[in-house]
Parts: sequence; C-alpha cells; structure tokens
Amino acid sequence: MITRSVDGPLGRWRHSSCRPSHLAGLVEDVWLFDGVLTNRRERTFPNGLLEIFVHLGERYRLVEDGGAARNWLCPSSCVTGLQLGHLVVEAPATRVAVLGVKLTPAGAYAIFARPMHEITRLTVDVSDLIGAASRELSEECGTATSDEACLRAAVAWIDARLGRGVRLDPAVEWMSAEIRRRHGAVSIASLRERTGWSKSRLASIFLQQVGVAPKQLARLARFNRVLRRLHTAPAPLSELSMACGYYDQPHMTAEFRELSGLTPTEFAGAIRYPLSVNVAEHAG
Repeated sequence: MITRSVDGPLGRWRHSSCRPSHLAGLVEDVWLFDGVLTNRRERTFPNGLLEIFVHLGERYRLVEDGGAARNWLCPSSCVTGLQLGHLVVEAPATRVAVLGVKLTPAGAYAIFARPMHEITRLTVDVSDLIGAASRELSEECGTATSDEACLRAAVAWIDARLGRGVRLDPAVEWMSAEIRRRHGAVSIASLRERTGWSKSRLASIFLQQVGVAPKQLARLARFNRVLRRLHTAPAPLSELSMACGYYDQPHMTAEFRELSGLTPTEFAGAIRYPLSVNVAEHAG
C-alpha cells in the first residue's frame, strides 16, 4: 500500500492505494481518498477503464456529462461504465471519504457478469447490477478501522466476486490486452485477422464483453496516452500526435476535444489535482 498526503490550494487529503499483483490485468488500482476539498468540482476523463465508487460519507454529485448539464446525486455505491466523454463531478462541502476500484474491461466483465454495453456512458447503482453483494462491499469497507484494512476488505470482496465470475472470450481478452499494451496504436484489422473472427462477430462480442467496439477501445487508449504525456512530459503537439498514433496534429486535437471537452493546449494550461490528471473546475 502507498499512502500520500496533500495539503495545498485545492484542499487537504490523504490518498492510499494498492495494486494487487494477483489481480493484474483485471484491476488497475484500489484506492481510498479521505479529506476536504476547497475546490469541489473536478473534470474527469475517459480512460478505457470502468470504476466502482463507494461513498463512505457524504456523496458526490454529477453536474456535467459530456457537456450536458446534470444535477444528480450519485448512489452510495456506483459504477461508471466505459466513458466516451468527460464528466464534471462535485464533492460534498464536508469531509470526503471514497473508496474506488479501477477495473479493466476484463475485470468488470468478471465481476458484473452481464453485457457491458448496457452501462457504457452511464453511471449506475452497483446494487442494480449485482444486488445485495454491493452492500457487502460498502459494509466491509465502511467498518474498517484503517486505510489498510479498508483496502484489504475491498480486495477480498473482489477476489470473492472473481472466484465465481465469468471470463472474457480468450480472443477478446488477448485483443483488448494488445490494444492497451500498445496504447491504441495498432491495426484493428491485423489483430482481428489473427483471431480468425469475422468483423461482425468480433464487433458483437466486443460490445457484449467489453462495452465498446475494438476501434473505440483503441481510440480511448490513444487519448489516454496523449493525456498522460501532456500531464507529465509536454512536447510539441505535432511530435505528440505522431508518437501517439494519430494521422496528424488536427486529428489528435479534434479527438482530444471530443473526448475531453478541452483542446490539448487548454488541458496543458489547466490546474490539475495532485496525483491525478483530473482538472479543477469552477462553478459556472
């Protein structure tokens, strides 16, 4: 477990996380956030992952979805399907305590065992997907006496769900892993040929088990690579577009704007939360 403390203009909080090695390829990260935010609104971006959130105190509110205004109080335990645009969320005015689990499509399919396209673009109550098992997660984590105990309880719950879950078709698992490994800069047609599947069959199975078509998953992977490169090591946009598998700079800029609501230049100049690519927003 890694724990980091932040005390700055955006607030004061503690962030603990772990990446269980035995869950590699299924779970990207299990984390716990506890603190107070002075800037309560933040813009989040699609990253090719699904994420479970368990509010251990007051709940977040969804205030913008892909540019459309919303005013929706999130369920106590919720999951975001694969997102194809940005979200703006607002933290409660009081202390924030949230557990999160970042899932790869393979991990999400194993845990929820249902067609993944049903929750693509959506944020839904976990209990609507798996019933009473969602309460087990919130109760075990809510009664934990330390950050480490909370994360251990979450990992134990994941292990139990995976033990009786389903798995991606081997061809889908291999292809989605290749797309992630190569950050989307790969020929989908070439990967499909290696599976021996028809284009229509592959698209159908991908929608059911992953939530989006292979090309859309690759698009999200390319965008996420650009996002992180801009966050950690900014470079001329023309160089960045070539390095990340785009046709040219205008192609990258257009896709970046569509997925994030910002241009690459606007993102590079924005105030971002420590330990995250999320952007600090101000109430309109």
